[in-house]
Amino acid sequence: MLAAGCGCRRTSGRDPGTAGRGSIGGVLAGPPPEPVHAPAAVVALAGGVPLRPVWRNELGGLTWQLGEGPDRRFVKWAPAGSGLPLAREAERLRWAARWSTVPVVLDAGADGEGGWLLTAGLPGRSAVDARWRADPGTAVRAVGAGLRALHDALPVPGCPFDWSAPTRLADVRRRAAELRPASWHPDHAGLEVPEVLARLADAPDVDRPVVCHGDACAPNTLLTDDGAWSGHVDLGSLGVADRWADLAVATWSTVWNFGPGWERPLLDAYGVDPDPERTAYHRLLWDAGP
Repeated sequence: MLAAGCGCRRTSGRDPGTAGRGSIGGVLAGPPPEPVHAPAAVVALAGGVPLRPVWRNELGGLTWQLGEGPDRRFVKWAPAGSGLPLAREAERLRWAARWSTVPVVLDAGADGEGGWLLTAGLPGRSAVDARWRADPGTAVRAVGAGLRALHDALPVPGCPFDWSAPTRLADVRRRAAELRPASWHPDHAGLEVPEVLARLADAPDVDRPVVCHGDACAPNTLLTDDGAWSGHVDLGSLGVADRWADLAVATWSTVWNFGPGWERPLLDAYGVDPDPERTAYHRLLWDAGP
């Protein structure tokens, strides 16, 4: 059971033929296919219990499961210089845990080799576990219902984290010289940076502000064996934004992970009608993100 952040940030759209995995520049995000060396910090955190690598992301970050059964823990480890925001994620998890089911932070730190985030395990399996890829209808409905529950539970007033379109667009503009449209999703093929910036400057009105997950692709929702959502993981970008910032990515990921035809069932489970304009805008903003 995978019950810690697996990190699908802008990866799954690159390899639609491999459910739950994706690639950027030939680097896959998914369960490591080969033996993986455990950093010293991970070995120390394991304290002698068996450890197993369960996910590698495109920036070299690894997630390890420590132990088995209901007392298992997970450690996310990021190599030094990778830019993976584990300290930021720890802060957001501690805040969100007061209102919703997210991993409980047990430890976080860094050394010369990298940084780590140790959390307690949650019940359930990722929505892209083989069990649920064989039953996409159940998985997609759980992702939609779970996202709606998260949005309803986390309070916008007093939330200290911002993931709004203006804030993210300002970051895109700062990084304009680094943008590489050729690496983006095929939906945005042929767009040049000036056109992308012009489109993003014309943002649709906010439909409903919520505290967004920030990486609402399907792998980051967990399901129990009865098909109900049981929690969310990988919340390093959590913050206040229009709910379509999450919905655009969540629906997109159903195509990456389950194939065509599942976007509307997710929206139905969430309880909202399709919004093509907001969906298109927030997918482009997502692609231009870090």
